Amino acid sequence: MAADHSPQRVVSLQPSTTVILQSIGKLDRLVACTKYCADVCPEVTRQGCSIIADSWTAHAEEIMAARPDLVIASVPYQEKAVIEILKSGTSFLGFAPHNLADVYKDIAAIAGIMGVPERGQTVIAEMQSEIECIRRQTENLPRPRVFCEEWGKPIIASQTWVAELVEAAGGEFIATPGSTTTSEAVLASDPEVFIAAWCGAGDRVPLEKIFRDRGWSNMNAFMYGRVHCVNDEYLNTPAPTLVKGLKALAAAIHPECFPQVSGLRYMLDVQE
Repeated sequence: MAADHSPQRVVSLQPSTTVILQSIGKLDRLVACTKYCADVCPEVTRQGCSIIADSWTAHAEEIMAARPDLVIASVPYQEKAVIEILKSGTSFLGFAPHNLADVYKDIAAIAGIMGVPERGQTVIAEMQSEIECIRRQTENLPRPRVFCEEWGKPIIASQTWVAELVEAAGGEFIATPGSTTTSEAVLASDPEVFIAAWCGAGDRVPLEKIFRDRGWSNMNAFMYGRVHCVNDEYLNTPAPTLVKGLKALAAAIHPECFPQVSGLRYMLDVQE
């Protein structure tokens, strides 16, 4: 039998890499990860992984203490955190996906370096199949205007891969992905569906407070009760988790055609 030269002790500094490791069946190689990884993948706690800082606030000493032979990280980064990762002296694999094609490449790259390239291709094919299935169901439906934001102060539109998922789910993404905008500009675009998926907020985005503070009571989405929160991990984790985000988007954009799913919350469900 040929020797296995793939990494045996892996540190993950973003949830997306942890989810990818899980999807290709290599979570057992993980020795340290972030608290956000534990939120989306509770198995890491049960298997005794150390919890360390992420790729925004990484510390060389924490990484070195885990004795890894590979560190995998993804956006967002800070320059000083990257310096800390490099100071650890460990092989470093870093990703910065922008769209779904990049996400597929990242999955293939991680699967390849972990010695299971065929499993990576299977995961990618399963994601593409799920996305195409939703796309086929929505291709002849009306396309409501959708504004989806990943942060509220300042207002930042969701990333390109989210825009692609909105289109697949039968909506028209009305902002420049990843751009900063203003409350006035969003109101002027008058979205018919509003979706908030704030980084790190889980499902706790204060929808009613947002609309009250921004003076958005005349927005189409508000008047017709189409204001939603989607779990942060479903849209902001560039990994197979995005399929859950797609299903939540489809249920929000075309509730007449798609069942309600976990991870999708309506403004009227909020008690403040």
